[in-house]
Amino acid sequence: MVKLTIDLIARGTSGYTKKKRDESMSQYLRRLTHLYLEDRNIDEVSDELSMCKNLSVLYLYDNQLNRIPMLHQNQNINMLYLQNNDICKIENLTPLSRLSKLYLGGNCITVLEGLDKLDNLQELHLENQRLPPGEKLLFDPRTIRSLSRSLQVINVSGNNLNSISDLECLIMIQQFHATDNQLMDMKELANIFGQWHRLWRLDLMGNPLCHKAKYRDRVIVMASHLEILDGKEISETSRQFLRNWHASKEVQKKKREEIYRKGNVGDFLDGNKELPPVKDPRNPKVPGYMMPGYMMKGLPRKQFDELLARTTTNMSEKPEPDRTTPVKARSGILRSNADP
Repeated sequence: MVKLTIDLIARGTSGYTKKKRDESMSQYLRRLTHLYLEDRNIDEVSDELSMCKNLSVLYLYDNQLNRIPMLHQNQNINMLYLQNNDICKIENLTPLSRLSKLYLGGNCITVLEGLDKLDNLQELHLENQRLPPGEKLLFDPRTIRSLSRSLQVINVSGNNLNSISDLECLIMIQQFHATDNQLMDMKELANIFGQWHRLWRLDLMGNPLCHKAKYRDRVIVMASHLEILDGKEISETSRQFLRNWHASKEVQKKKREEIYRKGNVGDFLDGNKELPPVKDPRNPKVPGYMMPGYMMKGLPRKQFDELLARTTTNMSEKPEPDRTTPVKARSGILRSNADP
């Protein structure tokens, strides 16, 4: 276990910010803007860090911190790296009003909260939290609403998410990373992408919806400004082709709905409102009727019943068989059915 000390802070600087001979330690710490304290087994941050008044970038990832340190004296920090620690709760960040990038991946956080005062936060990385079995990452509504004014990049990969509807209000989002979750509702995505007009990069690999038919084509149509999907660029030619294809399908759908609404079933039957008779090759003596394939898929039940009733009536109106047809008697003499 290691506690952060002044000596460790002094050794966590780059070669460009070494202490000068005539410079006091206090002056030196105040001058620091970047601290590289990653992978030092640090589990406690001391008050000495508050002496770094001009600190703007703090690297504390790959340590053993079980909580976010108090940084109320380091209000100039705009980039904070805390991934791969043992942090369970997002706290102590309210004083960092200039924070623009926050990295918290690989911790034990169960709820995204405590960021409602960070009006300048643009990037948030929460991937691969070590969650209890069967649980998923949760989102505090107040925090999400606050972040909607500034957040441009969010990474929630590997957090057992089966829905992202809570994030719909993040209308400034440009990059969304949600790989290796349990997302499977394409309609939900369509609703959300309809609000995310700035989205240009999307990563969804490792979700069940990726196995659905025409997944990539459908997502490209949903997110009209998307440039990169699952690491692959989208060409303008492909985008335009898919837009035209989707528009054509929508036109056909509206035509079908209009015909169904008006009840003009004859338009589908080329003017013949009766079902065409066909013979069953297995039993040619029995008359039959075949419903066209496109009608079977889309004809409303009421209209189908009406057509069936009309064809049944036509069959019942066939003339009675001729009872004068001669038949052969047991004696072999032909006689008419009408004979007494």
